[in-house]
Amino acid sequence: MKILGIGNAIVDVVCRINDQYLIDNQLTKSTMKLVDEVEFKKLLSTLKIEQTISGGSVANSIVGLSQLGNDVGFIGKVNADDLGQKYEEGLTKEKVQYFYNKKREILPTGTCLILITPDAERTMVTYLGIAGKINENDIDEKAIKESEMIFLEGYLWDKGEPKSAFNKAMSFSRTKAMSLSDQFCVERHKNDFLDLVSNKLDIIFANEQEIKSLIDTKDFEDVVEFGKQTRKILIITRGEKGSVAIKNKEVIECKSKTNLKIVDLTGAGDLFAAGFLHGFINNISTKEALEKGTDMSAKIIQKVGARLN
Repeated sequence: MKILGIGNAIVDVVCRINDQYLIDNQLTKSTMKLVDEVEFKKLLSTLKIEQTISGGSVANSIVGLSQLGNDVGFIGKVNADDLGQKYEEGLTKEKVQYFYNKKREILPTGTCLILITPDAERTMVTYLGIAGKINENDIDEKAIKESEMIFLEGYLWDKGEPKSAFNKAMSFSRTKAMSLSDQFCVERHKNDFLDLVSNKLDIIFANEQEIKSLIDTKDFEDVVEFGKQTRKILIITRGEKGSVAIKNKEVIECKSKTNLKIVDLTGAGDLFAAGFLHGFINNISTKEALEKGTDMSAKIIQKVGARLN
């Protein structure tokens, strides 16, 4: 197996809204907010559902990798409820091996509202449910050892059981990649993320906002210097400015695609990561891997949702 993803197993519920909806519900555009079940159900009752997909950040990347012809798997915690069953079926349909045995849990399968405003920005409201309760017993040691690398998500990181699951997975893996996921995650776990980036990971994905927050700077040159000092592979997406890979002391840049009809930014970073990792595990150059990530990202933002087909 090429890559094993480990992340939040979340059913994505895609809805279109206007900007006033965000204001009325005290939501910050383009961020992710964690809520309890009561608040989640309250918001859901006011929305019209456009699409329901087996999602989660790393799961989206793993599906993208599968669609590019790679042998991949995923570990994510769901309940043996209706949504949990649909979640597994959704991944299996995409030829992703699912290394998790569902069982009846107290908490339901996790769900995320993806709220799309007219400017194509997406704001997420997540009820993690059982997804956020992943623990080291959920980690399939054999699957990790049989994969060339693991891909983790910052969304999943939390003190206690998820942290122990992360550490167990990393202890058995040859190559470790992770996405910082969201500025909310970075600010919540800054010291832990700095330790992961500096000492434990091999490949790190972040957007410019996230990486600047991680090292407390407003200057991108500081980010470049930080990346060189880590001596890891640091991949940074910069929106219209394109993307940058900092590999040891080398800085490789890639321009963004222009004249795109942007519909929905959901999955842009996830599919970028899929494209880059596809290049990495198939031994193409870093520049070509960035270009593949850019191509995948450009395709996904011109349609609704985080699935290319």
